[in-house]
Amino acid sequence: MSIKAKQVAGVTIIVGLLTVLLGVWYLSLIARVMLRESHQKAELIAKAILQRASAAIAEGTDPYQLHTDAGLQSILEASLYSDDVVYAAIVDIHGRVLVHSYMEPGGTLDLDPAPELGLLVAAGPFEQARALYGSFGGIYEHREALFLTTTEATEFGSIRVGLTMALTRDRLNQELKTPFFTALMALIVATVVSTLLAQIVLRPIHVISSGLARLGRGELDVTVDLPKDEALGSVGESFRAISARLAADRSEAAEQKATLESIVEHLEDAVAIFDSSGALLFANPAMTSALGPQDGTIGDMLPPDHPYRTAVETVLTGADSYGPAAVHVPGAGERLVVCDRIAGPPHGELGVLLVSRNLEYLSQVQSTLSYSRKLAALSRLSSGIAHEVKNPLNATMIHLELLKLQLGEHAAAMEHVSVIGAQVRRLDEVVQGFLKFMRPEDLRLQPVAISSLIDSLMPIIGAEADKHGIEVQLDFPADLPNVNADRGLLEQAFLNLGLNACQAMPDGGRLRIAACPRPDRQVEITFADTGVGIPPEQLARIFDLYYTTKPHGTGIGLSLVYRTVQMHDGQIDVESVPGRGTTFRVLLPQAVTTPARAAVPAS
Repeated sequence: MSIKAKQVAGVTIIVGLLTVLLGVWYLSLIARVMLRESHQKAELIAKAILQRASAAIAEGTDPYQLHTDAGLQSILEASLYSDDVVYAAIVDIHGRVLVHSYMEPGGTLDLDPAPELGLLVAAGPFEQARALYGSFGGIYEHREALFLTTTEATEFGSIRVGLTMALTRDRLNQELKTPFFTALMALIVATVVSTLLAQIVLRPIHVISSGLARLGRGELDVTVDLPKDEALGSVGESFRAISARLAADRSEAAEQKATLESIVEHLEDAVAIFDSSGALLFANPAMTSALGPQDGTIGDMLPPDHPYRTAVETVLTGADSYGPAAVHVPGAGERLVVCDRIAGPPHGELGVLLVSRNLEYLSQVQSTLSYSRKLAALSRLSSGIAHEVKNPLNATMIHLELLKLQLGEHAAAMEHVSVIGAQVRRLDEVVQGFLKFMRPEDLRLQPVAISSLIDSLMPIIGAEADKHGIEVQLDFPADLPNVNADRGLLEQAFLNLGLNACQAMPDGGRLRIAACPRPDRQVEITFADTGVGIPPEQLARIFDLYYTTKPHGTGIGLSLVYRTVQMHDGQIDVESVPGRGTTFRVLLPQAVTTPARAAVPAS
């Protein structure tokens, strides 16, 4: 039964009970009044008979001949004209009827005693109701004692007037029609009013119930429209707060679930979960390819001797775990298999977890780590060798300068010394570039605005562009997000790209520097020139250390640009058409709160 039906039924029952109680009380009052009226009527008839009988006896009439008295007989017969009077009679103390309203003169009639009406009038409402409705047609009497003389205390007989309760009951039923219809109307009105009140009173509950149902269906940010009173207003605010909290928790749980699913799906390890009957509940892509058709239990998916089936069935048949065991899996090679029981509620279980790891992949990872360690050691060795080479070069330059002073005017010797000095300086530049490329850098990551960074470089890039008659175009949207970068290193990298673009247009042209956001939370920065371009056979080597297409270039600038972009977890691409120009595209991550990290020496 709904709350509304319960409320309507409750109000109707309360009104019905009150109506019944009032009806019973009214019925008892009416019954008492009617019984009292009947008693008074019977008492009046009895006193009239008593008066005439006493007068007849005083006149000398034999008490046993009272039926001959015409006046007394007239009174007895007249009493029968009352609706509820059944009889009137004079009876002696032995119970013999002397005079009766239905007895012929000279005849005899038996009269059984009946309950006294006076006792019924004095009785309670339940006894009165039982007398009226319990015994239909019941007779009650009113009695008056009869004495031979007024001075004689001996009772000769009694006067008995009988009344029927059937007529009193009929009169009472007539009186109850009005209260009955009144009670019926009261119940109808109570039902209608209680329905309207339930609609009004229970509306907030229906609103809250509807809001809870929407929350149960997974809707977010659910609000309820409740009255702004002291009680329901706080309930509405609490509901909104709970709804917002649930929305935040669901969003966070969805993100965590998506992250977990992404991690599991991209694991190199094969992972699967089976229930207690061996049916597959979950498998990541690495495991799906090994299981084949995923219908039924694991016994239906794999042959009896398959290592995965053996591991799962071992745990399902009672073992706490299986493995780790190195096995050969058909079609997958050497695998390290582990199977464990997944505990559920107390003294229960949810199923088993199967994990298979590729041992060949582990060997490759270990080989890669070993190779990385060797490269790191080689990098440290190379840096040490560069330092050791730099010191003799410095000493050579000093002694060449001293030799110039001693040779003085020997022009031929001075020419050879100059050539030696130029080559030593070139070798020193190579060593300096090598040291700069190999030296680790400490990144100081922070949000950097690309537009302001390029503006700070424009005085240098603009001067180089003006020297060659180059038009520089800048294109940055107003809502361009910041990037997460080390500003100093990024300035040096972008300065190299800008100057290289200007130097690629000795006869003038146009340099366009632009930036735009990418949907994958990255920012794309473009340096596009209309210069001489780069031949296709050279395009794949432009980021190699010491490789250059310029007559006097060192081959370090673009290598440093590439190294800087890699240190920022970015990407750099180049497109070039000989005779039409070159475009460099740099992708950098948008600004996020990330602690600074130390760079690893380039390998």
